[in-house]
Amino acid sequence: MTRIRQHLALSDLAPLAAAAAGPHRALAGVSRVHGGTKKGSYRLAYDDGSTAIAYVWSPQENYWDDPEAGAGVAAPDPRAPFSPATGLDLFVAAHDRLTAAGVRAPRLLLVDPDRRYLPADAVVVEDVRGGSLEEALDRDPAAAAPIVDRLAGQLRALHAHAGPRYGKVAVVDAGLSSHGTSCVQAVLDGALRDVEEAARRDARIGVLREAIAERVRDLAAAVEPRSRYTLIHGELGPDHVLLTADGEPVLIDVEGLMYFDVEHEHVFLALRFGEWYDRLRAPGLELDEDRLAFYRLAMHVSLVAGPLRLLDGDFPRPAEMRAIAESNLLRVLELVGP
Repeated sequence: MTRIRQHLALSDLAPLAAAAAGPHRALAGVSRVHGGTKKGSYRLAYDDGSTAIAYVWSPQENYWDDPEAGAGVAAPDPRAPFSPATGLDLFVAAHDRLTAAGVRAPRLLLVDPDRRYLPADAVVVEDVRGGSLEEALDRDPAAAAPIVDRLAGQLRALHAHAGPRYGKVAVVDAGLSSHGTSCVQAVLDGALRDVEEAARRDARIGVLREAIAERVRDLAAAVEPRSRYTLIHGELGPDHVLLTADGEPVLIDVEGLMYFDVEHEHVFLALRFGEWYDRLRAPGLELDEDRLAFYRLAMHVSLVAGPLRLLDGDFPRPAEMRAIAESNLLRVLELVGP
């Protein structure tokens, strides 16, 4: 059955936009901002030339969900460290924690947890209009280098903060505990599920399913216990960094903010920033090589299973997801070896 998603129009967003802007500005236009998979992002254009961004969380906006399933689908359990990082509560908790840590995120203009203005959770945030760091690196690497250095400073501020337990910021900062026994166990459980999901969708993984699972278990077993949990973004690539007019980095897609092993952050940074990664790694930072090896394989397996599962649905840019799955599948095969 063809899935039909109903995205929002100007008339839908006008009450939310008015509440955020006040009585002296009227909503003149709306455009949907592409890129995300779990929430809708809409640019609100006002009649005085100013803009803002509305984030909306609903099944219609989440490409991991079937919009026809309606309210019968259970919400993700935030106490599961790697449950889907989506929702207003996670966003607001992450925004507040980043702000307290001195790390820039788009400024909150309005929070609507009671659904007064839309039949879905929504917030309105500042519109950061300087483009993404990914675009800046592609356009002029030399000019973008100082911005990468500023981002490195933001990362040092982020990673200087620790939590008493591991898990999503919304859980830990509320004094609650996450499910599971350790960071490593949480990633191991998820990686083994990802192996099974990927094996069902790609024959190359299917043939090596047992060998990949065994390698994941062996790498996890080599990791020594640790009790320090660092504040990390969790999925920080140059596309998740917007720039202000003066080149200040602003972190977005922050719902996955969590306290965890810092190595989990670094394997993703190394993947997404490539040759720029060394500028982001703090001088003298010692990372656990066993954790890096384990998290690296688990990450690549996740980046095969996730995109392939997204392709089961109606994601509007399938070629993008296929490319991500394919490149990470080849890395899994390299890491597991013959």
